[in-house]
Amino acid sequence: MTVVAREESALRLGLMREFAAGMAMLGRGFGFWRRRGGLMALGLIPAALVGIVLLGAVVALALHLPVLAEAITPFADGWPGLWVTVIRIAAGTAMLGAALVIVAVSFTALTLVVGEPFYDRIWRGVERDSGGDVPDAAYSFWRGVGDALSLVARGVAVAIAAGLVGLVPLVGGLLGTVLGVTLTGWLLADELTSRALSARGIPSHERRMLLRRHRARALGFGVATQLCFLVPLGAVATMPAAVAGSTLLARSVLEAPGAVGAAGRVGGVAEPGDS
Repeated sequence: MTVVAREESALRLGLMREFAAGMAMLGRGFGFWRRRGGLMALGLIPAALVGIVLLGAVVALALHLPVLAEAITPFADGWPGLWVTVIRIAAGTAMLGAALVIVAVSFTALTLVVGEPFYDRIWRGVERDSGGDVPDAAYSFWRGVGDALSLVARGVAVAIAAGLVGLVPLVGGLLGTVLGVTLTGWLLADELTSRALSARGIPSHERRMLLRRHRARALGFGVATQLCFLVPLGAVATMPAAVAGSTLLARSVLEAPGAVGAAGRVGGVAEPGDS
């Protein structure tokens, strides 16, 4: 094996380990049920309320999917029967996949806004249990609303991209699903870590720079969260753990070597003299 091949193999192995470490962050978030069961249970309330509303919307879409698939493919009316079926199944799959992407990001955005007092207590509890001072930079309600709207807008863009890929006959459904889960996972990691990072006075562009430096770890956490969201009632059960796990993810990227922000932060804590 050449030096280049060994380096590429080591790089792939390192990325796989980082991805697995990100997934493990969600598992550690679930572990907080044993330590802070009452606090975590509070996070089920807003998740359940938002989940009921969005579940009704998904059920309504599923019931009308054949009609909608036919409505958006009028060009196929004169095609042979087999190809009409193939293109309309592809269209239906694409619409359902796009809807699930929008539901995932909308669920996260709405739940975080509705349940801000509950989730604020959860991530602060994780910070206390993890050691050190709890960061307290202001994170206003309206800032949360702005972040939620941004998440939904980016989620719609991802849904459109995944839906277009899903229209490819035969393989589109699989490719669109993989694309949707991957991109939505990144959005979820970005949004869920925003509280813990913003509380340290880190602006949005620095937050995303930190996550990009640890892209595989962030994707591992986000993809694991998204896959749990796709399980029936999984989103409701997962949300408190996702908040806890995202706090651990935020701490891990800040504690990594070289995590120094533009304002002179090391490990997410402002150094003496910082404003």
